[in-house]
Amino acid sequence: MDKKECHEKSSSSDEELRRWIPISSVSEDQESSEEQVSGAVYSEMHHMISSIYAELHFMFKQDYKYDQFLGPEGNVDVELINKSANKYSLRFPTAGWYLWSATGLGFMVRDAVTMTIAFGSWSQHLALDLQHHEQWLVAGPLFAFTAEPEEAVAEIHLPHFISLQGEVDVSWFLVAHFKDEGMVLQRPSRVEPFYAVLDNPSFSLMGILLRIARGTRLSIPITSNTLLYFHPHPEDIKFHLYLVPRDALLTKMIDDEEDRFCGVRLQTSPSMQPLTFGAHYILSNSAHLEIIPTELKLSYRSPGEIQSFSKFYAGQMKEPIQLEITDKRHGTLVWKTVVKPVDIQLGAASAPRTFSG
Repeated sequence: MDKKECHEKSSSSDEELRRWIPISSVSEDQESSEEQVSGAVYSEMHHMISSIYAELHFMFKQDYKYDQFLGPEGNVDVELINKSANKYSLRFPTAGWYLWSATGLGFMVRDAVTMTIAFGSWSQHLALDLQHHEQWLVAGPLFAFTAEPEEAVAEIHLPHFISLQGEVDVSWFLVAHFKDEGMVLQRPSRVEPFYAVLDNPSFSLMGILLRIARGTRLSIPITSNTLLYFHPHPEDIKFHLYLVPRDALLTKMIDDEEDRFCGVRLQTSPSMQPLTFGAHYILSNSAHLEIIPTELKLSYRSPGEIQSFSKFYAGQMKEPIQLEITDKRHGTLVWKTVVKPVDIQLGAASAPRTFSG
């Protein structure tokens, strides 16, 4: 697939999502901005938004860009204003709902608004002593926001990677605000399968935490990403495989780190089912290649920390390799993909780079 075909594929994906984006329609006799998204229309819009997030969950592709929001009138450009701080600036030109498809972050706005968005690191702000008193679980990315005017934002949809199955209680979800006086906790207005909603938000450094009573033993299911990279070399192709929670910044930081060492990410299938925090998973392959390590523990490490991965070599890659991940405790298959020599050829052609040492 050449770059033109990739661009067309990405554009078609955006078009498919954009057809779901609610278009703001305001009659002249509506006197307040709240009435623009109220009643039956409001309920229908939220049902539609939930459907979009579900669609996005299954359509998640690595070609979604960090430089665009999808909005009621088309794409809204996002400007990277500080690369080292992962800080972005943008302006929503009109009322409606906007989705950053690369991150799962969404906004419902009443009027035009200018925003800055930056990614944060939980490890720099969440005090370890708090985790000793109760069981705190990071449940999604950490964001820093400003909005002007702030009252123009009716809702913010903060992405999370907790799967609402089994014993998970939505009352455990809290929005953590990090302010000068410390961490302030707020209950979200509601919790949906892939995001939590705050109505009329005040902005700060914020993200979703899960608080579970101390001593409670639970298996928390989460949505995850299996990230597979190859490092091209004429004699011996190297692979790195990561198993991580679905955190947009975490994925981006791993992408950037792999890119520094000439790693190319391959498109792979999603996990067959939600995985479990703290569980151990076994990676195996059909070609009897040595994998180091074969066992991966699914845990959360903040972006910027060293992320664990499995590594293996595949020689000149003349035959397909089937990779599988199974749950160590139950032996069930949770992920499977096939890497063919043509995948390596196309990946190397679309991202030409010098060979890694």
